[in-house]
Amino acid sequence: MTTYNILMLGASYGSLLASKLMLAGHNDPQAVRPPEERVNVLQVTLPTNFKVARFDDERKSSILRELAAGIEVVRMATPEGPIELPVKLKLHDSIFVPLAKWAMLLAGNYRCITASGIRTAQEAVHSNIEESRSVYDFVNKVCIELGAVSSDLVPFEKYAAAAQSLARPSSAARALQNGATNIERADMLVQLIALQKGMRHPVVDGVVALVDGRLEANRKRALSKGEGSRV
Repeated sequence: MTTYNILMLGASYGSLLASKLMLAGHNDPQAVRPPEERVNVLQVTLPTNFKVARFDDERKSSILRELAAGIEVVRMATPEGPIELPVKLKLHDSIFVPLAKWAMLLAGNYRCITASGIRTAQEAVHSNIEESRSVYDFVNKVCIELGAVSSDLVPFEKYAAAAQSLARPSSAARALQNGATNIERADMLVQLIALQKGMRHPVVDGVVALVDGRLEANRKRALSKGEGSRV
């Protein structure tokens, strides 16, 4: 089996191998580097499978198939004996499967950001479960307008159950809290696509405005110090 070296870029946003060349916004595990641990230690807080869409180029899709097959057969040594890897790579024919991540980002990750600070993803989703469901369903409707079908997407109930274990703020929220002057704007991407389809949601609009405001405040502080940051 061919060995590939994979560069991991921003796992919580689904940016693997420069997004386009690999997973392009997949429904991914949430991986963080605990600040108290060594630099080579990662903690997976949401161990779900990586979902990837095929490429038009069959040669590139064949790389994904080989990776997926290799992950299926590999075993990890433990004191109790060899075990399967808990997270698999699942290749799908539908190009819309990776868009399932959008609803999670808007209902959870970006709603970790508040006007006064940040909160955990669990709090973002479950402090107002009906609002979270409304945002989640809205984003899925946007995806369906683009050509997805319901089976390409993840039901809200499944996401909400998984979010119970998300005891950390999202990386976007942490970055803003730490003074980042630019972050990935999936919130604005979804808002703009929705507007092109004649759709809008007041909570999504509010999230975009809130992130805009927090970024602007960070930029003003950075300018006053003569510095800038990006995530």
